[in-house]
Order: sequence, then C-alpha cells, then structure tokens
Amino acid sequence: MFVDEVDIQVTAGAGGNGCLSFRREKYVPRGGPDGGDGGNGGSVYVTAIATKNTLVDFRYHPDFKARRGQHGKGSNQTGQTADDLDITVPVGTLVYQKDGDEPRLLADLAEEGQRVLVARGGRGGRGNARFVSSTNRAPRRTEPGENGEAKQLHLELKLLADAGLVGFPNAGKSTLISRISAARPKIANYPFTTLAPNLGVVSLSGDRSFVVADVPGLIKGAHEGHGLGHQFLRHIERTKILVHLVDVSGASGRDPVEDFDTIRDELRRFDAGVAAKRQIVVATKIDALDEPARLDSLRRHVRKKRLPFVQISAVTGEGLDELLEAMWRGITAEREAVAEPELPTTDEGIDLITPTRVRRDA
Repeated sequence: MFVDEVDIQVTAGAGGNGCLSFRREKYVPRGGPDGGDGGNGGSVYVTAIATKNTLVDFRYHPDFKARRGQHGKGSNQTGQTADDLDITVPVGTLVYQKDGDEPRLLADLAEEGQRVLVARGGRGGRGNARFVSSTNRAPRRTEPGENGEAKQLHLELKLLADAGLVGFPNAGKSTLISRISAARPKIANYPFTTLAPNLGVVSLSGDRSFVVADVPGLIKGAHEGHGLGHQFLRHIERTKILVHLVDVSGASGRDPVEDFDTIRDELRRFDAGVAAKRQIVVATKIDALDEPARLDSLRRHVRKKRLPFVQISAVTGEGLDELLEAMWRGITAEREAVAEPELPTTDEGIDLITPTRVRRDA
C-alpha cells in the first residue's frame, strides 16, 4: 500500500523527580541531605532513511512516546537520562506541526541522514541536596520533573526522482517505466490502471543512472478533482525534468495536440513552477499508428514551442535509446545549472541536524 500523507502524535518523555533523602550512616553524624536529581526525559526525532519509500507504517501506528527519565536516588545519585526516540521516514518527507488551522513546516528531509528534533524531553527535577544553604542545612524541598513536549505532526511524502512521467491515462507511462527499469507496475488496457506513483532506476552505459517516477494519469479538470485530481502531482515537484507522454495511436479517440495542451494547462493550474520545468515530449504507441497525420501535427505543434520531441514504441523498443539519452542530457543540464542546496535549518526550538552532529541540552 502506498501512503504519502499521515497524521501522528509524538510525546517526549517527562523528566524524573528529584529525590528527598538524608544520609543515615552509623559513624557519620549530621550526614545531611543527599537526594539526587531526576534524569532528563527522552526527546523525539524524525530521521530520513533511504530504505523506506512509503508512510504506510504510520497508518497503523500513529502514536509515539519517548521514555521518561528515572527518578533521583539517595547518595546523590542522579536518575538515568532516557534514550531519545528516533522515528524513521522516507527521504523526501516534509514534517509539519499541526498548529491551528494552518500547519507549520518544521523540516524538509530531502537528504538521507537528515534529522529533526520535533519534541524535546522534559528536564529532570532537582533533589533536596541542591537546596542546601547556610541558613537551611536540612532542606526538605525537591522538584518534580518537567513534562515532555507533545505535538501533533503531519507527514507528507514527496518522492525524489530525476524525471517524472506525465500524461493522460493509458498514454503508456507504466509500459515505458517497465521497459527502461526494473519497476513492474500494473499494466492493463483501461484508464487509471496506475493508482499510486511508481519509481524505477534507469541504468545506461558508462555507469550512468537516474530515477524515474510514474504518477497516475491526469485528465481535463484534474485541478477540480476530476479523475484522481492533483493528488499525486506533488511527487514530481522535485524532479529535474518532465517527460510528457502523448498517445498518437488513435485508440483513445482524442486529438494528440489537444491532449498535450490539456495536460500542460493542468500542470500550470497545479503549480507554475512544475509547468515551467524542462520537458521532453514523447509520442507513444507509434507501432499502432493508423493516421500519420496525427503524429505530424503533434510534432509541428511541439516544435513551435521549441521543446524536444521523440517518438517511441515501448512495446517494440523503437526510439527508447534516443529517449533515454535525451532524458540523460536534460537531467545532466539541470544538475549542472542548479547548485547543491545547503541543509535547511529551522528556529523556534527545532533543531535540524545530521546524525554526526547530534547534541542534547543538559
């Protein structure tokens, strides 16, 4: 099951209570107070790992609680600090705090190993040994441990891929990704065969590789919720290029030029930044082409917009090598044009760190 949005509740551990104790040893007169401090409660972190690709685990386990710190003991023994709780999520997860009507973004975990503190553990209370003074030699005062933070979080996954396949249902996206990668999506001759995004790794000669995402097909009016709407388009927001597949076979009964313009308009309505991405237009199912004029009209229309155009048949393999090289050139150009971003940081008590820089306030 592919799940890309969940709500979870996180609760950090409370601190241990301070201890009220006095030394009572046979040969130590006036031993005095020796109550130790309580230990700090465990904090809750969210960490991005590469071995997960869905948030389905959180659907059935939405509550996370860190352990509380141990209470202080006599003989000035401080209670043990509780271990922190790490919640692992897929790379590309956005962590929001549900604060009022509008969730607040805490972190965008776009790289493996990124870690964000989402709930801080409570501080341990002080034992009575801490309250000794010149005027109070035998204090009976202690402090309880502080409660840990409790927050409701919203997790949203945006898959990380170099290229995103878009187009109408049955445009050949699933067939294409199954031919160029090891991905095995469901393929059938009816609309909306793909109900969840698929990822595939494409390997080329010269030790080159890139990741392709296949998202469910769009139809006219998707921005109004028609079909599957824009539900999965967030998964191509991070892609470097878009590969726009258009069926020219005539089996759909639609005009390829109109299909092309419709999908472009839906992308623009979803996000102008997504619509502005580098695109490659691909005429698919040319093995079943019955009217060459359909292919020619699409080619002329695309060239007027100065976009790369490739014609393929995912069934016979015709044009696949040309398409893959065009995709690689586009991805390489985008990689060179965009500088590597620095790891984001957040404020207001939320620390975004890598595992090598983990710290804990005393």
